[in-house]
Amino acid sequence: MKLTLGSKIRSLREEKDFSLREFAKKLGGISAAHISDVELGRRYPSEPLLGKIAHVLGVSVDELTKHDSRAPVEDMKRLSEVDPAFGFALRKLVEKNVTADDILKLTQSKPTREKGK
Repeated sequence: MKLTLGSKIRSLREEKDFSLREFAKKLGGISAAHISDVELGRRYPSEPLLGKIAHVLGVSVDELTKHDSRAPVEDMKRLSEVDPAFGFALRKLVEKNVTADDILKLTQSKPTREKGK
């Protein structure tokens, strides 16, 4: 199973043997409760905070963001505006109760169009 962003952060924090309070202190003014909420998936870090987290944990921001399971809403809105068929296709996925596993299998078996085309 793929780690969520919060669970990846927690895993890396624990590898560094940082307590929540110690980690929050290293991030500069962030509360341990806020970090706990991030790790539990109740909150998502802002871009600047994600940058600080990556720096303190010694990983790239890209390494962390690949675990962010949130839908890229702005990208999906833009694609739906440019290509109405995209929005229709998304609606059909929801209506047909297509699973995440089904979508992932599809992305592995079919060539994807290049971004921006």
